[in-house]
Parts: sequence; structure tokens; C-alpha cells
Amino acid sequence: MPLIIITGLPTSGKTHRAQQLQSYLSERIASLPPAQQYRLHYISDQTLSIPRSVYDLSSVPAHARSANSSEKDARAKISGAVKRVLSPKDIVILDGMNYIKGWRYQLFCEAKNVSTPSCLVQVAGGGRERSREVNEKRLRRREARERGEVVEGEDEEEPYEPGNWENLVFRYEEPNPMTRWDSPLFLLLWEDEEARTREVFAQIWESICGEGRKVVRPNQAAMQRGKEGGGDYLYVLEKETQDIVKRILEMQSEEGGGEVRLSRDSDGGEGELVVELPGRKVGLPQLQRYRRAFVALNRGGIGLEAMGKGGLGTGRLRESFVGYLNDAFEKDS
Repeated sequence: MPLIIITGLPTSGKTHRAQQLQSYLSERIASLPPAQQYRLHYISDQTLSIPRSVYDLSSVPAHARSANSSEKDARAKISGAVKRVLSPKDIVILDGMNYIKGWRYQLFCEAKNVSTPSCLVQVAGGGRERSREVNEKRLRRREARERGEVVEGEDEEEPYEPGNWENLVFRYEEPNPMTRWDSPLFLLLWEDEEARTREVFAQIWESICGEGRKVVRPNQAAMQRGKEGGGDYLYVLEKETQDIVKRILEMQSEEGGGEVRLSRDSDGGEGELVVELPGRKVGLPQLQRYRRAFVALNRGGIGLEAMGKGGLGTGRLRESFVGYLNDAFEKDS
């Protein structure tokens, strides 16, 4: 059912907190009646056998770092593992840095697509210096093991190479609770003792499993394809999306931002749709890029929901495209 995304700097104590949360949720689930119980899943780089070297860009040229294939392959593996278990009766704890906001947005969308809530837990491990000390301690332990020395109280977590650690800290994108994909956001500090930790865990439980949890609906941009009673489906799809792009260009202010209000059908019928623009003027190339992506998404096997008695309602089509644009603008903002 819910997706709990753990984030934080490398070696900030994320796995320790994630395992504490796993134990807490196991207790809460066990206390529920059998018919209401959830399955609990814990997913991390370690459980998927993903080495920390996949995040190491020290050997990758600067111009190629954004296309690091090993890191992209690792995220694809994680995404596949999450999607396999997301369901109305499953709680998924995703332990990892999850440091890229675009990646967190993707995970948010995966949860939304199956109508399940998600939340973000940021582990603040005492700041960069304390996290660096933890990594350096693990490096010393590894060196001691390689020399054949006996290491007491061995830390099972592997260290990051120093250059890799610094690079990941530099690339970390702090969560912003004002965005949909980073909220609700729960914060756990290094100094938080058991009582405070369990209080935060209780808030997480209430947010994703409690009676007051928010109802999640999937995006309306991708729905089952139908046929337009008054014309060809692809013709209507192209015509209506082009009309919306044209009207946005005509009606937005010179400064950009704000709202553009459109009629629910191209003939100016009753009803109104609102496009929420970002805080800048939106140009034709950007709008056409979104329009082409929407058309490509809906022309193949996905299409738009049939409305009424076997026809694709143009109002529903326009509503779907406006919703798609609003999601895209919010993501880019």
C-alpha cells in the first residue's frame, strides 16, 4: 500500500533508522486484525546487491557524469523491485540516499499510479562533518580487515571511497516539503532518542495507514482509449491539444506565471479548465514538447477514457491534457 522513501546524506544513519522503522511497523501490523494486516517490504541497495561503486564518478569524464549508465541501471533495478510489490496490501520501505529530486518524483508517481500514499523520511545525521567521520571510521575498519587485524564491534556497512562520498554530498538535493513528491516530509535527527523516534514513526503510520490519510487518485492523463463518435480519434487528439497550446500562448501575461482559464471544449461551451503556469512566460517550443509527449502517450495503446455511450468526450480529453500540463509545470518549477 504505502511507499516510505528514506533520504539523507551518505553515512548519515539512514539504514539504522530504516531498520528501526521496519521493526516499529512490524509491531503495528501484528496488532491489527488479520483481515486488515499489510505485508511489509524492506528494499535497499544492500538487499538488491547493488555495490556503492555504481555511484562513483571519479573515473567518469565530467561531460558524461549526467549519463552515468551504472547508476541509471541501479535505479532501474530499484524501481523494478518497488513496482513489483506496490499494492493495496503492501508497505514498502525504500532505504537509500534517494538524493535526486527527479528520482523522488518518479517514485511519487509510481505510488500515485497505484493509488497508494507515499511519504519522505529525511535522516539528518548530524551534518556533513559527523557523516564524514562515520565514513572515515568505516574506511579505517576496512583497511584493518585487509591487514588481517581483528576488528571488534564490526560495522557491517561498507564505506564510500572518499572522492565518491564528497561527490554524493555535493550532488545531494535537499527535500522541499512545498512540492508534492517531497511531502509529507518527516525529519529524524542524529540526537533523537527512542521516545522521539517512536513519536515520528507514529506520525508516519497515521499519515500512510491511519483513518485520516489522504485519498490518492492516479493521474488522469493516461486512461483507456476510446473512439470519438463525431470524428477520427487521432484527429480529435491533435486538434484539441493544438487548440489548448494556441490559447495558452494568446492568454498568458507578458510576465508569465499565474493562471490561464480555458473552456472545457473548443467551441466555448460551459465549464472551465485552469492551467497553472510557472513563474515565467512559457514559450511555444516548451508547450509543443509537452503536447507531443502527451499525444505519443495517448495514441498507442493507452489513449483516453471513452465517455458517454462509446464516444471520446472532447471535454474529457482537454481536461486530461490540462492536468498533464499542470503536472509538468509543477515538476519543472
